[in-house]
Amino acid sequence: MFQINPLPENAFSHLYGLSDEDLARQNVQVHVSDGGAPCRVSLTDLAEGQRVFLLNFEHQPGKSPYRSRHAIYVGDGALENHPAPDAVPASISSRLLSVRAFNAAHEIIDADVIDGHEVAGLISNFFSNPDVDYLHLHFAKRGCFAAKVTRADG
Repeated sequence: MFQINPLPENAFSHLYGLSDEDLARQNVQVHVSDGGAPCRVSLTDLAEGQRVFLLNFEHQPGKSPYRSRHAIYVGDGALENHPAPDAVPASISSRLLSVRAFNAAHEIIDADVIDGHEVAGLISNFFSNPDVDYLHLHFAKRGCFAAKVTRADG
């Protein structure tokens, strides 16, 4: 079993409701969703017209050559959504994905690109390797971090 994890809302809640100017001083761009902005906190595509932040986020803080940060979307006021174990939210399953398997030393030990509708099988396959500690899902076209995947049993 696996668990897709949202980013914690408390990492972004200090931005909620700030003016465009205050956000710009923090290098956060404000956009209006066209209905296809995938929020990393709610794990949903934000509704058309919704205020959304585009900001840089360190999604791979591990002390390895794979340490990384990239642009992500977060909806203004987004609440954490925790999908059921083995469930893949539509905001993830509807896109082409790059799946990266990391070991406990935060090194990539396997990776693949797959249609999001097929990702559950690949996740299960990667987790059949006991050396895989966790996975990162990225939206393949722009390379943006989508979510971290852990084993549901710990």
